[in-house]
Amino acid sequence: MPGPLQGLKVIEMAGLGPAPFCAMLLADQGAQVLRIARPGEAKVVSEPVTARGRPTLPLDLRQPEGRDTVLRLVEEADVLIEGFRPGVMERLGLGPDECLARRPALVYGRMTGWGQHGPLAQAAGHDINYVALSGALHAIGRKGEPPVPPLNLVGDFGGGAMFLAFGVMAAVFEARNSGQGQVVDAAMTDGAALLSAMMYGFRGRQMWSLGREENMLDGGAHFYACYECADGKSVAVGAIEPQFYALLLERCGITDPELAQMQNDRQRWPEFKQKLAALFRTRSRDAWCELLEGSDACFAPVLDWDEAPRHPHNVARQTFIEQGGVVQPNAAPRFSRTPGAAGGSVQASPEDIFRAWGV
Repeated sequence: MPGPLQGLKVIEMAGLGPAPFCAMLLADQGAQVLRIARPGEAKVVSEPVTARGRPTLPLDLRQPEGRDTVLRLVEEADVLIEGFRPGVMERLGLGPDECLARRPALVYGRMTGWGQHGPLAQAAGHDINYVALSGALHAIGRKGEPPVPPLNLVGDFGGGAMFLAFGVMAAVFEARNSGQGQVVDAAMTDGAALLSAMMYGFRGRQMWSLGREENMLDGGAHFYACYECADGKSVAVGAIEPQFYALLLERCGITDPELAQMQNDRQRWPEFKQKLAALFRTRSRDAWCELLEGSDACFAPVLDWDEAPRHPHNVARQTFIEQGGVVQPNAAPRFSRTPGAAGGSVQASPEDIFRAWGV
């Protein structure tokens, strides 16, 4: 597959969540990725979208033959990524020491929730737990109610897979200069905390309240919120800048001088939010789109999983594709000279895989 990572050889120890998503990102951009799964687990961990673009090789890692095969493949690899609890790969005889002995320039990417060390390193957990520890989860939700999990986007994928991909590629860049590999310890607690850097900055300057729905970006501001329409569907408004806020009011026919002149009066935000909520309930979502979409009012309809792929903007950019009967996001970001592409399901025999890897 073409792409900016063409020529990069990656071994993925198959698992669930962020590690396969990271492997998908690398495969989308042209890396030659090989998924290694235990016999009988190949289909279980082959979620049809995040498993795209690479073949799966079933190996019993508890047997010497399976371990030795992985180590032989490591000799040809640039990167290995795994997402097991700390110590699992070492017990299999496939830890960093064994792999780097075979391939000194190998980048060994490790994806966990709590990290490779620390008091919680050996504890079980999931995305919601890691995001909770970072401080990010506390800020998400309605005032007076418990926090709302942001799906598993902040921990697994944003704070996990994206930082693993970034760390791996940074280490590959360094290895090509030094000739030496290293271990990349990507923890979702670290990544989710780093995603919150701007909010920690606001907090340090006394510009962020600990209460939910009391801040500009957490739904507290009337000009940065979602509103229900007459048909039960919703719209999203993000008119932060004064000129965009003024245009929003103008397009909506709002002449209330207080709304216009007291945009940043936090004490009035709840009152102003009620006024906008009442206004948006007077028309359907499509009617509001006709009035506001495409303008500088900072407006968008809130689309569901089925609607988003059909939106004209997403269609024009080919943001979504369909493969194997499954609608899914396309490869991102875009490259002008060496574009990547979302691969489909890849079937290959062990013989074909070994041949492709020069083993």
